[in-house]
Amino acid sequence: MKYDEIIVEKREYEMLKQFITNTQNSTDKTYKASIEKLSGELKLARIIAKTEMPEDVVRFNSAVTIQMPNNDTKTFQIVTPEKSDIAMNKLSILAPMGLALFGYAVGDEILWQFPTGISKIKIKDVSQIDTIQKINL
Repeated sequence: MKYDEIIVEKREYEMLKQFITNTQNSTDKTYKASIEKLSGELKLARIIAKTEMPEDVVRFNSAVTIQMPNNDTKTFQIVTPEKSDIAMNKLSILAPMGLALFGYAVGDEILWQFPTGISKIKIKDVSQIDTIQKINL
C-alpha cells in the first residue's frame, strides 16, 4: 500500500458516516455487508484536510483505471449511490468494487474475489473530476 493506510478527505469521511447511519436498517444482505465493510475501513483510515489530499488517491468522483488479472484495463468513476450507472462506468461507493478501491492510491494492489477465485487488481491511474463540489452534502 503506497501510503500505508487508506486516506479519506474529511468532508467525504463525514458523508460516508452519514451513508452508514442512514442505511443501518437495510434488509438487503449485500448492501448491508458493504456498509459493514465501509464502517470497518473508516475506523482504520487516516482522515485529512482537502488541501492535504494526494491527487492519486481514489475518492468521490475520481476516475480510476484498474488492471484486471487478465491484464485488461477498466476505468470507473466512483460516485454516490444515486448517481451509480454501470453502463456509463459510474460505480457506487457502496458497490463492493467501489468500496474496495476507495482510499487507495495509484500502484496499490487489492485482492478481489472473482468468479474464478481471488486475484489481484492493480490501480493504474487516478484522476480527480470535480470531487467534493459535485457532492450534495
